[in-house]
Amino acid sequence: AGCIATDRITVDGSQVGYCYREEPMAEGDSGWRFAAGDESEEYMNDSQRSGVCHLNTIRNYDPDILPLLEAPVGSAFIREENGVFRKPRLN
Repeated sequence: AGCIATDRITVDGSQVGYCYREEPMAEGDSGWRFAAGDESEEYMNDSQRSGVCHLNTIRNYDPDILPLLEAPVGSAFIREENGVFRKPRLN
């Protein structure tokens, strides 16, 4: 299955800091989107700074995401300073 990840993860080697799952855009899309969490809005709006890759690739880069991958569409997680993922608090 595919996913979208920013270059901060796939190029710079950062850990996943934020991820969410949306409705898949095409067949073979898991719906997962991964970011390091420190990307600016400008960075995120630049389509050249993210790309489609295999979900297994991101799992190999950052095995901490493994327990999250069965979460349903609409789920989101942020990594706390202690390294543990949690659901973001809504204001």
